[in-house]
Amino acid sequence: MRSIHTLLHGLIDYAGLFPPAELDMPAAVQGYASYRAGEHCWALGRFVLPVARLAEFEAAAAPCLAAAGTPWKLAALPGPALSADLAVITGFNQRHADRAVVDTVELKAATPDAIANALGVIDGRLDGYVELPIAQDPAPLVAELARRGGRAKVRTGGTTADTFPAAADVLRFLRRCIEAGVPFKATAGLHHPLRGGYRLTYAPDSGCAMMFGFLNVFLAAAFLEHGMGWADALALLEETQPASLRVEEEAVAWRSYRLDDAELRHTRRRSAMAFGSCSFREPIDDLQALGLL
Repeated sequence: MRSIHTLLHGLIDYAGLFPPAELDMPAAVQGYASYRAGEHCWALGRFVLPVARLAEFEAAAAPCLAAAGTPWKLAALPGPALSADLAVITGFNQRHADRAVVDTVELKAATPDAIANALGVIDGRLDGYVELPIAQDPAPLVAELARRGGRAKVRTGGTTADTFPAAADVLRFLRRCIEAGVPFKATAGLHHPLRGGYRLTYAPDSGCAMMFGFLNVFLAAAFLEHGMGWADALALLEETQPASLRVEEEAVAWRSYRLDDAELRHTRRRSAMAFGSCSFREPIDDLQALGLL
């Protein structure tokens, strides 16, 4: 169905190095290479890794990159020494321009000054996603991102129940980004299409928590951008019933609301960029189980 392809195209940034999967570099690289060559490669986004592991990535990925038809796109997480890490990224990109490129960095900042300083160092050379705290209204932080040409990032979960934010806080983040015209991505706790209670890790004794679904998050953003009010958007963000969604060839609908393919494409270009997941197969398998792929 074209509408689901539009919504999900390039949406899943692969973070197999990070919890709960925590794969070693060779396994993560091989996984990403297989997804690039697989049936659902159109839904695959960037390979996510710390800048400190770029050399390790180079060694593990060398055979894959030599055979790559198009360059791998990478999202890198710098450490405290941002200027030094940007120099590392520049060197990597110069060595691998036709095979792999770091075009995105992801970092954290909790004040407008910290955002201004970080994006000033990046100076437009790369797309900069800044992870924001959302327990309080992030409007001043989002406004600074808008002034500086930055992008926002929100953490929607983790490996413990206390890392999952309130739905109202996530929705407020989405609304602030859309109001300010700031693109965003999400990370953590979004393995599944719809909100529900899921296991926190892959350990046999893992606990469970109520998690957000990536369809909930990105459809809520799309509907907000096209006029949905707060109460309905919150209900959509907390929706758990697959039957509430109607996916058609040219549109996606929830309750009395409907977004056509052009509206979905607009939101994906302007606002809703990606989400990071340590699994690529889990989101795809769940979508297939729901009959959406």
